[in-house]
Amino acid sequence: MLKRILLVLALLLGTSMPALALDLENTLYLDLKDGRVVIEMLPQVAPKTVARMKELARQGFFDNTPIHRVIPGFMAQMGDPTGTGTGGSGQNQEAEFSSMKHDRGIVSMARSQSLNSADSQFFICFAPAPSLDGRYTIWGRVVDGMQFVDRIKAGTEEENGIVMMPDKVVKVQVAADAQ
Repeated sequence: MLKRILLVLALLLGTSMPALALDLENTLYLDLKDGRVVIEMLPQVAPKTVARMKELARQGFFDNTPIHRVIPGFMAQMGDPTGTGTGGSGQNQEAEFSSMKHDRGIVSMARSQSLNSADSQFFICFAPAPSLDGRYTIWGRVVDGMQFVDRIKAGTEEENGIVMMPDKVVKVQVAADAQ
């Protein structure tokens, strides 16, 4: 009921729903070269992963890191400070699978073959990816700025999306801490 009231108010005021309803402690700002991406984190879906992502953001871990793997029509992967696809923070996370679907704008953890190998690397889906459903930890969704994700420099299919001279994450911060 509250969401409906907020939606009506948003429509009357000409404001977007996300701007009125976001919990700043569970909102992540992902600043890219072209603009800000607003991610609603989902602690009700993946509480341990959300807590870790907030911790890393508050440490400045993601700032100035390469967006190292981008496959058009599929996803953009980031969160590896080495830019090789093999780096991370050194702390693996236990998988938190859910029934959520990997739709456009979903933010999910990257991992190796081992189910509990996710660390700091994550990806944003450009389009639905049902083959990932129930197999990767979804922890957020883009609620604003997906057009900036769409502009990230892409890799080639021949190189499995690896990007030469990749775009970089400018800054990541928890909205409650943003300046």
